[in-house]
Amino acid sequence: MKKSLIALAVLSAAGFAHAQSNVTIYGQMDVQIAKRTGATTSMGAGDNNKLGFKGEEDLGGGLKAIFQAEMRFDPDTGTTEAAPNRPLFQGQTRVGLKGDFGMVRVGRGLTVVQEAIGGFEPWSFVRSRAALTSYTLANYNGDPLYAGSSQNRWSNGLWYNSPNMSGFQFGGTIGTKEAQGTGTPTANPYSLSGTYSQSGISLGAGYERNAVETKFWYLGGSFMATPELKLMASYSRQDQGATKPVNPNTKGWVLGGQYAVGTGTVLLGYGQIKPDGSNANKRFSIGYEHNLSKRTYLYVDAYNEKPPVGSTVNSFDVGINHRF
Repeated sequence: MKKSLIALAVLSAAGFAHAQSNVTIYGQMDVQIAKRTGATTSMGAGDNNKLGFKGEEDLGGGLKAIFQAEMRFDPDTGTTEAAPNRPLFQGQTRVGLKGDFGMVRVGRGLTVVQEAIGGFEPWSFVRSRAALTSYTLANYNGDPLYAGSSQNRWSNGLWYNSPNMSGFQFGGTIGTKEAQGTGTPTANPYSLSGTYSQSGISLGAGYERNAVETKFWYLGGSFMATPELKLMASYSRQDQGATKPVNPNTKGWVLGGQYAVGTGTVLLGYGQIKPDGSNANKRFSIGYEHNLSKRTYLYVDAYNEKPPVGSTVNSFDVGINHRF
């Protein structure tokens, strides 16, 4: 009898453990020293520093519950990122379901356009360094009403991402029309994205409208020219006609590449931003990442930026990145 009870208890415990969420703790730390024209040498974050928790629970029948919560911080000061203007869980806080139908999530996170477009920028939208993020986005701000916002994440949102269908995927994000930050939305923000990735070729297109009815769209592409060389390009445009009736449009484009050399990667990029009624802002960027392991690399970057008015800006940085 005792053996039967023990066996039953063990089986019950095993079943209970199997039903629990598979939780992963992950993060990234990145610190750089940078010097820019007209500014003192400073220490800061080259990429987003984060500590996150994510997991899933098997609900049976191919259905899984999923969650992710990600806080951001500045390692050189120990404070939360851009404190006190941003939330503790600035990265994302989403919970949802996934299965054969794709993935549905609610909460806060990158829009589907912002999730996809970073794949067509050589620095993959890092926080600082020599990245051409603003050029790829044509200076578009996805979240203009939240003071200190990251500009590319939405709160109070609903996400859908389709399954991969022979390389094709599409997705959508819609936000509620809730008052937040520094103003009241005039419309529900939404974001639509489609991508294709197969045999070393990636293509993407997306359209987004933020809460003050600024419209943004982009086209992007990349391909592996050789096993070592990845080339990429993007073109984007934003229309601020709802809030800026004179010269409302801004256009941006980026050409770039990544070239693997031994244990490192060379990054190159050139971009322009041109608002209506103004000359273009231009930037040439170059960088190198040297891998010490699969999780740690050293990097060095430089860029030369020529604004339509004023003096040329040069920048140089060196840093270390570790993922865990």
